[in-house]
Amino acid sequence: MSRAPRGSRSDSCGPVLPFRVVVLGDLSSSLDLWQCCGRLDRKKQNGAGMRIVVLGAGLLGVTSAYYLAKEGHEVTVIDRRPEPARETSFANAGLVSPGHASSWASPRAPLILLKSLWRNDTSLRYRLKLDPRMWLWSLQFLRNCTHVRNRAATLSKMKLCLYSQGETLRVGNMEGIAWDRIAKGALYVYSDAGHFREGKENMRFLADQGIASEVLDVDQLIALEPGFTHARDKLVGAVHTPGDESGDARKFTLGLAERCQAMGVDFRFGATIQRIESNGKRVTGILTDQGILSGDQYVLALGSYAPLLTRPIGFNLPIFPVKGYSVTLPIADPAQAPTIGGVHEDHLVAFSRLGDRLRLTATADFAGYDTEFEPGNFSHMLRVARDMFPNAALYDRPDYWACLRPMTPDGPPIMGASPLPNLWLNAGHGHMGWTMACGSSRILVDRMMGRQPELDDMPFRYGR
Repeated sequence: MSRAPRGSRSDSCGPVLPFRVVVLGDLSSSLDLWQCCGRLDRKKQNGAGMRIVVLGAGLLGVTSAYYLAKEGHEVTVIDRRPEPARETSFANAGLVSPGHASSWASPRAPLILLKSLWRNDTSLRYRLKLDPRMWLWSLQFLRNCTHVRNRAATLSKMKLCLYSQGETLRVGNMEGIAWDRIAKGALYVYSDAGHFREGKENMRFLADQGIASEVLDVDQLIALEPGFTHARDKLVGAVHTPGDESGDARKFTLGLAERCQAMGVDFRFGATIQRIESNGKRVTGILTDQGILSGDQYVLALGSYAPLLTRPIGFNLPIFPVKGYSVTLPIADPAQAPTIGGVHEDHLVAFSRLGDRLRLTATADFAGYDTEFEPGNFSHMLRVARDMFPNAALYDRPDYWACLRPMTPDGPPIMGASPLPNLWLNAGHGHMGWTMACGSSRILVDRMMGRQPELDDMPFRYGR
């Protein structure tokens, strides 16, 4: 078993759990909750110069800081790492893919989870633990595994993904950020004819909602992406979504963080958040191992760690960590490496080309806050990659990585007001954080500034 030392890339130590609990009063409905909690101090809201503290320097934290700084506010970002994007945003799949917005809570998911209790070769790995929070989240997840709820959640995620994709391109172009972007769509490939039929049916639903797609046979697939030439006999077809794309989330985050610093954003790296200080009605400060930071407003963008900080101040976030694995490989032969990113849908192994590297990601491991890994955790995705692209990469030079995806039981993230009127939420984006980040933060800041977002944000509110 590989255990990284503290401060290395797979260190998973989260905020220190506090012991003080503040209980909030009862609120009668989610609508009342939003109306009660969604107000900024009007004097502060209508004038520039609010002091805003952002918790977390991953994609969601940095994009939140960017939009707030553009509004003219004084922004401080706190993160325990030495630089931005060192956890979930560090080595993700690299796909910006509205065409892959389907919610994980689907009618097929319960059987997959059940099989995973005694098998290790499934894409979802579920391990029962003596953790009531895991049981509660699991029950909520199963409740959402109906056809109707899956379709509703998928539609909400897809709309956010499309909106956010446009924001990502706008911001990236405006700020001159380079992030190894490849805008040639994405390929969802199949080896099993039955799964291929199901995949085509799922894409019809997305197509009805505006996601362009085309079904390809094997010859058409190879003509579009010659990287699959050596896998001809192992595939039955693919779905191509021309509007999807790929790019390096970490490069984008680092570039945007530099722009934030140029606008005066103060990044406090190496500061471990210990707890949120509250008087029961408002947040009064953020206690770190380097002292207390205070502001007028606060944005919680800590992914899987967000619930650890909200429980002691009186409310729960239905977010649970699901570990994902990735491996990055040097490209051996550019002519044989894929240019178009995508997913092998039978194995749920994602792939993307990031400059001179090939990125692979796979597996959803319900392992709590554990980010340890061993080489065997990556054998499945490497085997699938060798089948698809045998000569594309230097498979003997893997760079392993594991991180925590912050998953909600229904799929969409949680953004907007919280039960404390000066604490705002931007977390729970699961495996779609790269695709959703800019749009989510734009919507959040619109709400903070008292504006109506361009996209209906009701499906993403706390207490929905």
